[in-house]
Amino acid sequence: MRGARADRPSGRGQPAATGKSASGKTTSGSAASGAGGRVFNRVVIGGRRLFVGLSSSRAATCGAGTWLVALLFAATGAYGLQRGGHMPEAIETVRDMADVGANIAGFKIATVNLSGQNHVTPGEILATAGVKPTSSLVFLDAEEARTKLEQLAWIKRATVQKLYPDRLDIQVVEREGFALWQKDGMINVIARDGTVIAPYSDDPRYIRLPIVVGDGAERHVTEIVEALSLVPAVREQVRAAIRVADRRWTLKMRNGIDVRLPEKDMPEALSALAMLDRDKSLLSRDITIIDLRLADRVSVRLSDAAYDTRQAELKAKAKAAKKGGNT
Repeated sequence: MRGARADRPSGRGQPAATGKSASGKTTSGSAASGAGGRVFNRVVIGGRRLFVGLSSSRAATCGAGTWLVALLFAATGAYGLQRGGHMPEAIETVRDMADVGANIAGFKIATVNLSGQNHVTPGEILATAGVKPTSSLVFLDAEEARTKLEQLAWIKRATVQKLYPDRLDIQVVEREGFALWQKDGMINVIARDGTVIAPYSDDPRYIRLPIVVGDGAERHVTEIVEALSLVPAVREQVRAAIRVADRRWTLKMRNGIDVRLPEKDMPEALSALAMLDRDKSLLSRDITIIDLRLADRVSVRLSDAAYDTRQAELKAKAKAAKKGGNT
């Protein structure tokens, strides 16, 4: 049994340049663009030479030269798009053109079945997966869509299935709010694995979630929540669990008492606390701190008023004992 010691207080719906070189010299954006221009000029010069060579060869008379020239211009255009930073837009345009052809052939996405979503809206799911009103089933990358969906904070796992000719099935498994994490004055809803899901709101689903506070609290939230679940009588009195130096926890009780838990054997310490509260009403006493960090004892710190009262009682007893001894 632990001994006790008193201390003095102390979206919308979808289908339905300046830097320094290594030598320390300053280089400007115009110099960088000049280097790119020289590379481009070399490509053009090389292309002209190839064109001249093809024009004088027998391949040109057989039609092969036409294809090679077309390939040259395509490569030059692609290089220009890459240098100008327009490649993503170009790829999207090509994809749209491919979708048009596939849609004409009967592969336009006509039906999208969504399941599992609760916090994420259908519009967010479709936009993230890259599904547009003009998308075709043929050119939709199911693996890429799945990867992008699983990058959303709320979505833990996603499945994307293409069912030809025109049906798309998307199933998601959302993360569940496990606790509220407070840090630097901000409160966020976190999942069981500590992933930040969303800022806290007055959503009724969040009101009863346990609160953890401090650096590292989100990474160790499971251990404190599961330990408290073993002592429901104590858990109901906890206002928040504070992570201290990312090593241990201090419980802030609803009546203002701080319960200092040990780094190791935390469930055992909580069990002892529950027993003391049941037998001695420890959590209802006029105290400010309960220290459970030492395995062989429980230390408590009285409030100022309780300490003064305790001192007065001790003095009265000492005085009474002295008076009795003189008679």
